[in-house]
Amino acid sequence: MSAIRRLGEQARAASFELLALDTTQKNKVLASMADALEASRTDLREANQKDLEAGRSAKIGSALLDRLELTDSRTDAMIQGVRDIIDLPDPVGGEIKSTIRPNGLEIKKVRVPIGVIGFIYESRPNVTVDSSALCFKSSNAIILRGGKEAIESNKIISKALVEGGIAAGMPEHAVQLVQTTDREAVKELVQLEGLVDVVIPRGGEGLINAVTEMARVPVLKHYKGVCHVYVDDSADMEKAASIVKNAKCQRPGVCNAMETLLVHKDVAEGFVANLPELLSGVEIRGDQTVQSIIPGAKAASEEDWHAEYLDLILAVKVVDSVDSAIAHINEYGSRHTDAIVTGSEEATRKFQNQVDASTVCVNASTRFADGSVFGMGAEIGISTDKLHARGPMGLEDLTTYKYLVAGDGQIRE
Repeated sequence: MSAIRRLGEQARAASFELLALDTTQKNKVLASMADALEASRTDLREANQKDLEAGRSAKIGSALLDRLELTDSRTDAMIQGVRDIIDLPDPVGGEIKSTIRPNGLEIKKVRVPIGVIGFIYESRPNVTVDSSALCFKSSNAIILRGGKEAIESNKIISKALVEGGIAAGMPEHAVQLVQTTDREAVKELVQLEGLVDVVIPRGGEGLINAVTEMARVPVLKHYKGVCHVYVDDSADMEKAASIVKNAKCQRPGVCNAMETLLVHKDVAEGFVANLPELLSGVEIRGDQTVQSIIPGAKAASEEDWHAEYLDLILAVKVVDSVDSAIAHINEYGSRHTDAIVTGSEEATRKFQNQVDASTVCVNASTRFADGSVFGMGAEIGISTDKLHARGPMGLEDLTTYKYLVAGDGQIRE
């Protein structure tokens, strides 16, 4: 048996053991995980520095380095995320609906774990914690396969989670990390039919496409984030400026950062002209109108409208109306997160109803599309699919359902 298949066998066995744990037991395990992470701070800091040094030597981009780094505040947030999940309702066993049929049969539809989650991701070691805690609370076993750039950090994190969890009663193989960075391991993992129930890839477009092409088990995609902000002619320009700056510059290397700005033609002259000062250090790539307003702006190509830069680069286009903005978003967007800044209720309703995205923001930054912000404690990813989950995925999104049918001797005629 190969090492990857062994992980699958062990995870499948653990998934059945998890069904025996009640909410109190699971929360006890999560608290122990958080304590173990706290105790591992020094080891984690050293491991993360090794990853950062290796990343710099490999000349990976600044956005990836930013995702990779575990500052003290990010480590604090990572540990607090586990404690926050303790306080969230356990979705397992939750009743979705129930009915009593004319013949007396009682039929209940209840939430159950998916089973075994294969999670393939890049760069961000804090995601190791988020995904493991969410899967455990929802009674799923997880097989983690992080990127090579974070291997040292992920080893320390997973060791703490496993040791802390087992000490408090977690099944031994409920959380497992693929120790190798060999790409063949990914191929084998996503083809473990009968052992892995669903694969969730979280990373760049290349990773998502590769996993989707190789997989023989269902894939729930965390696809790229080509996020838009549209500034309407009725917008409060001060609010618009603040939102645009935050959406692009607050953390440009994450998937909910703005990549394309759309501006109504009636406010373009003033708003676009202020972009170089507002977005200092950001490279502007614009259409002809934008170039006429900002002489130093580069010409935007067709590829720019599709681009997820994850960097201080912004595509800017002037549009005729909210309808034009919606049409552009639906053609070029990735169904992740799109925002409108407007003072018009009509434009708001139209944008909310017609933009095809998992999250639509009104007068708020795209950066709010995040599981912790949505009250999920954390997220395992942001699904841009429409089945079976969409948007930030928390505990409920890691469950499926089954029907419980109870009778008193009824038979079908």
